Amino acid sequence: MLRRKGKQGIGLSGGIVAIVLLVLSGCAGMAPKYTRPEAPVPSEWPSGPAYKAGTADSGELSATVITWQEFFIDKQLQKLIALALENNRDLQIAALNIERTQALYRIQRAELLPTVNAGGTFSKERVPGILSGSGHPATEELYNVNLGISSWELDLFGRIRHLKDAALLDYLATEQARLAMQISLMAEVANAYLTLAADQEFLRLAKETLRAQEETYQLIRRRYEVGASSELDLRQAQTRVDAARVDIARYTAIVAADENDLTLLVGSPVPDGLMPKDLNAVTILKDISPGLPADVLQRRPDILQAENLLMASHANIGAARAAFFPRITLTTSIGTTSDQLSGLFTSGSDTWSFVPRIGMPIFDARTWSAYDVAKVEREISLTRYEKAIQVAFREVADALAQRGTLGDQMAAQQSLVEATAESYRLSELRYKSGIDSYLSVLDAQRSLYAAQQGLIAVRLSSLANLVTLYKVLGGGVSE
Repeated sequence: MLRRKGKQGIGLSGGIVAIVLLVLSGCAGMAPKYTRPEAPVPSEWPSGPAYKAGTADSGELSATVITWQEFFIDKQLQKLIALALENNRDLQIAALNIERTQALYRIQRAELLPTVNAGGTFSKERVPGILSGSGHPATEELYNVNLGISSWELDLFGRIRHLKDAALLDYLATEQARLAMQISLMAEVANAYLTLAADQEFLRLAKETLRAQEETYQLIRRRYEVGASSELDLRQAQTRVDAARVDIARYTAIVAADENDLTLLVGSPVPDGLMPKDLNAVTILKDISPGLPADVLQRRPDILQAENLLMASHANIGAARAAFFPRITLTTSIGTTSDQLSGLFTSGSDTWSFVPRIGMPIFDARTWSAYDVAKVEREISLTRYEKAIQVAFREVADALAQRGTLGDQMAAQQSLVEATAESYRLSELRYKSGIDSYLSVLDAQRSLYAAQQGLIAVRLSSLANLVTLYKVLGGGVSE
């Protein structure tokens, strides 16, 4: 009779659990409903004298639909970027972080499933005569083999599921962080490549200037020897020779540092054939459309990363809320027990146990504090998300402002070079004719050298601006 009542008790408890599951199944979603916040930036890019007209021209391609191979047309630069994507250590760390968060997600997801363990025990005990049935001391042996579930939590209120969702969103955020780093890496390689090309042009200009200054110095020295030029003219010519020599030494060191920087970004020694020669040889796509802020800012990996972390904070609030409700855990096992090893699997040696446990939180200040922490972390994540959008908007606006003025800068700088070159030619003729002093020639030389350097700098800024615009618009994700 007692055995029969036990079976009824088990059936009744199983029915109660089933009813509880049905009744409380609607309580699993404890997290607040997520709605994407309004972007705290204007719906249009800035406009004004600094910005190029028609920034949303439909005739231009969007950065997000152009692969980096299509944007960086230069074959040498393509090979360098490919090497960097394969060998850069920072990118490798980002990829390893993805694997780590993916494993953490799998660990958290496994909490939803029961853990099944198999075990075996052997015990040997001496029982004193006063406790043994025969009145004599006895040695008892006990063998046990079992298979069971240990403390499996029935996730009625979604605590574990919310933690699993938060872990998944952390994993997705890490993936977006890797994509953001990949875009930044490609831009850094391209900018380092362009900077090296520009500094090599600066070095070449300094060498050409030195040759010209040495020829002028030798001419003035011969004139000085025959009394046609003053010692002041000779010393002034010498200052320009020495200044050019200083620039050659300085740019030689700068070029070497640029090569080291490029090597570090690539993550391996750069083959000699992939080093740039000058800016004129570098080719990239000329025009890309920024589109609209609403489209661009929601596709940037860093913003998507911030949004995933914001959604994860919502899931953490759900887990914190679920902690206020009861937890039901099950511990079960089936097995066999015998006082002899050979009797473990004989008839009548089977055993089983079923131990449900319910824990109802009555008072735990840590639970309330954890809930408060989850809510504050959501506000922090929201603020970071909004800040990411604002920073992205500013980066694009700055790049567009520079883009809108670089054309005028380039035209003005080119005109300045031509004008100073003509001024230098005329000053030199007037000096040789004895009309002006060498000081006029010296001033014209300085102006021409500075104008030529300025033209190289503007050309570098123009190419670097396109790279920056491609980066801040979220380009380079597609491959």
